[in-house]
Amino acid sequence: MKISTKGRYALRIMLDLAVYGKDGLVPLKDVAARQGITVKYMEQIILPLSREGYLISLRGQSGGYRLAMDPAEYRVGDILRAVEGPLAPTACLAAEQNDCPRASTCPTLDFWKGLDAAVNTYVDSYTLADLLPPARRAALKDVEDDLK
Repeated sequence: MKISTKGRYALRIMLDLAVYGKDGLVPLKDVAARQGITVKYMEQIILPLSREGYLISLRGQSGGYRLAMDPAEYRVGDILRAVEGPLAPTACLAAEQNDCPRASTCPTLDFWKGLDAAVNTYVDSYTLADLLPPARRAALKDVEDDLK
């Protein structure tokens, strides 16, 4: 399994919005400039993230994007799966049901299942908030403490 540029950029875009979008909408061109990603390529990445309900957008002169939820509510695995599809190491594990005709006799299936479980457990153990720079994490923590 290899995470493509889309997956890596999706995390960078979401992190950028978590840092710079706390006070409102962030224009795509601003994110593109900070991240060194073309606006055209970012639009391809943002589409599935928007479809999943991870982003709020507004078109027009004062438009832009922001996160739909708190950064702590986004699992890294969900973001990656939104743009990459299943993170399964083999095609037979990518679908809900394994339709491989060799599944019942495959000597390596348990190995692949274990790898799949390990990868998904790992990427789901991190949230977007976990990946934020320390200063932004501290600011989020202060806000959470104020709400208690």
